[in-house]
Amino acid sequence: MKEKQEYQDQVEGRNSVLELLESGKDINKIYVQAGEKHGSIYKIIAMAKERKVLINEIDKNKMQQMAQTDNYQGVIALVPPFEYVSVEEILEEAKEKKEDPFLILLDGIEDVHNLGSIIRTAETAGVHGIVIPKRRAASVNSTVNKVSAGAVEHMKIARVNNLNETIKYLKEEGLWICGTDMDTKQYYYEQDLTRTNCTCYW
Repeated sequence: MKEKQEYQDQVEGRNSVLELLESGKDINKIYVQAGEKHGSIYKIIAMAKERKVLINEIDKNKMQQMAQTDNYQGVIALVPPFEYVSVEEILEEAKEKKEDPFLILLDGIEDVHNLGSIIRTAETAGVHGIVIPKRRAASVNSTVNKVSAGAVEHMKIARVNNLNETIKYLKEEGLWICGTDMDTKQYYYEQDLTRTNCTCYW
C-alpha cells in the first residue's frame, strides 16, 4: 500500500476553504475532486477564479492520498505556512479597534481538535488573539483549521518561548490575568469583563 503523502500546509473542507477565500489570504492551489462540481463547490470555484487561484481537478484516490482528515468534502487548498504573529501585534489589533485587549493564553493544549474548538469559540467571543507555547503544544494545521470551521483564518495567533514571561509582559502593559478551571460553575460569558483589560489563561 502506498504511503499517504503529507501536506502540512493545507485547508480541507468546503466551509474552511470558503472562509480561506473570503479572508483574502494567499492560496497556492485548490484541488477539487472530479465529479464534485455541485453545491458550495460552485461558489468555491467561482471565488477562486475571481482571485486567479489555480484549480486542479483530480480523481478520488489522489484526493484521499492528499487528505489529512476524513471529511475533506471534495476540496483541498494548499496554502503557505500559517503566519503566526507577535503578542505586540495582537495588542496593536485591539488598539486599532479602540477596544480593551482580550487575549487567551493556552498552556498544555496538545490535541489539535481542542485547539480548533477553542479558536472557534474565541472568535465568536470577540477575542483579539491567542497565545500558545512553542513546545509541548498543538500548533495550527489542517485539522485545527477544519475543527475551527475556518475561524483560524480570522484569528491572530502568537507562539512564544515562555508563557510566564508573556504573562509578566502583559501585566506590565496593564492587562489583568484571569485563570480558568474545568470544574468552575461560573462561565466566561456570565462574567463582566468590560471594566478592565483581561487575558484568559487556559
